[in-house]
Amino acid sequence: MSVRLLGAVLLALLAAPALADGPLVYGLTPRPIAPDTYVFEGAIAHFTRENGGNILNAAFIVTADGVVVLQTGPSRRYGEEMRAAIRRVTDRPVRKVYVSNLHPDYFLGSQAFADATVAALPGTIAGIQEEGSGIAENMYRLIGDWMRGTQAVAPTEPVYGSTVAMGGHRLRLIPLDGHTAADLAVLDETTGVLFAGGVVFCDRTPTTPHADVARWLAALDALEGLEFRLLVPNHGRIRADRACIAQTRDWLTWLDGRLRAAVEAGLDMTEALDLPIPERFHTLAVLREEYRRSVAHLWPRIEQAALPRVD
Repeated sequence: MSVRLLGAVLLALLAAPALADGPLVYGLTPRPIAPDTYVFEGAIAHFTRENGGNILNAAFIVTADGVVVLQTGPSRRYGEEMRAAIRRVTDRPVRKVYVSNLHPDYFLGSQAFADATVAALPGTIAGIQEEGSGIAENMYRLIGDWMRGTQAVAPTEPVYGSTVAMGGHRLRLIPLDGHTAADLAVLDETTGVLFAGGVVFCDRTPTTPHADVARWLAALDALEGLEFRLLVPNHGRIRADRACIAQTRDWLTWLDGRLRAAVEAGLDMTEALDLPIPERFHTLAVLREEYRRSVAHLWPRIEQAALPRVD
């Protein structure tokens, strides 16, 4: 488990509420957004015992050759409910699952898809192999019994930049990085739906436990240049424009610049935690919490780069 991700989990634990009484059911309802295309919309929030970690926009596409799934959710329970919801839409089998990165809500439901091919970028596979068990263990601490029976399962098929034809749909696989070391976006060229993975957040403050801001900004530029009709961020609202690419870029640019300026001004990290945030960002969900987590994630590298080397 990386120090940065462990720090994020520990900070989140401090704010995790108790689980409300009642059955542990996600109540997943697929929302149609384009021909053959459905999304399970997650809460615009952080992991809590109340939401069971359901903060992700997982999706599936029904093709003539079977179902394609994008992300498997935060737990085995989620993955199983997702399979049941897909069966209510179609009796076609799930053929392929794409996992966009190593963050827990993207892959911890993969046990429910053991009969399908689960694919990801090589960097994501390596990251899950290295950190997956620790990520699952910390999710148990965050959301409790929602995780019962969940084990980290790494994707088995590496994918690269290519276009895959499946059952009347052409899926362009787009390798990116910056949000993590490996971030997969998928553009369905048939419907014009762009599944942006974790690279784009919409009305929700971006998370940064594995972030490289400069590379993330380059990934946003790459997505900006694509032709698409609808953008599905993995966190936040679905939109038919590029506004959330711009919103994510604005936040990352401000965050990086603000922390660099703070280091140059001689502030320490505890002082940076309470710096004011511009009003234009006040509509973002989980704002102050994610800002404080980002300070913990990004500050050491920025501070180290700013310090003169003494030999």
